[in-house]
Amino acid sequence: MSTQRQHHSKARRDRARVQFQIKPKQLAKCGHCGAMIEKHAVCPKCGHYKNKEVLDTMKKIKKKKAKSQKK
Repeated sequence: MSTQRQHHSKARRDRARVQFQIKPKQLAKCGHCGAMIEKHAVCPKCGHYKNKEVLDTMKKIKKKKAKSQKK
């Protein structure tokens, strides 16, 4: 069995491990509804991105309501 050639110091080991830490998500305010969302992402509450509607969030709700009224 081989032995290690050099001993790494605790400081050197810990400096390397800093890269593995979990960083908090960067949040920003939605320009339309004011909810806190991830940066560069569509707002899940209002469906806007850069003050333009990208997703119709009411579509799913309307579809569900129409389905329940048929029964």
